[in-house]
Amino acid sequence: MKLVPQYDSLAFGEAALKARSFRQEILASNMANADTPNYKARDVDFGQVLKARLSGQEQQISSLAMEATNAGHIVMPVRKEQPGVLYRTPLQPSLDGNTVDADTERSHFAQNAMMMQAAIEFFGGSIKSRMSAITGQPG
Repeated sequence: MKLVPQYDSLAFGEAALKARSFRQEILASNMANADTPNYKARDVDFGQVLKARLSGQEQQISSLAMEATNAGHIVMPVRKEQPGVLYRTPLQPSLDGNTVDADTERSHFAQNAMMMQAAIEFFGGSIKSRMSAITGQPG
């Protein structure tokens, strides 16, 4: 029998929202770089990112690393590890090496936005039920 770790609904909701937000950053980055030569489209393994968030590894996946391409750019520290970040296999790669398919990215972006809205509703419901329990009044 496999035991599943128990998580507080607020901690789980927060981790799910942060993981969805991280995926939204990745997908937005893909769309922004649709015309960048040799840019490789990325996505995340949501389950792996959520697990990393719940286990306290959030500092490694807080946001995307920035790359300085000019001497005048501000250099930001680059994380060595981003759990759950994967490269998308292109259906039809372009001649310039870019693997972003705009239709696929828009579809994933819309789906993730919908899942993010569901996570917000879940999180809000959890807060309302706790407030109802504290105040003794229906939410």
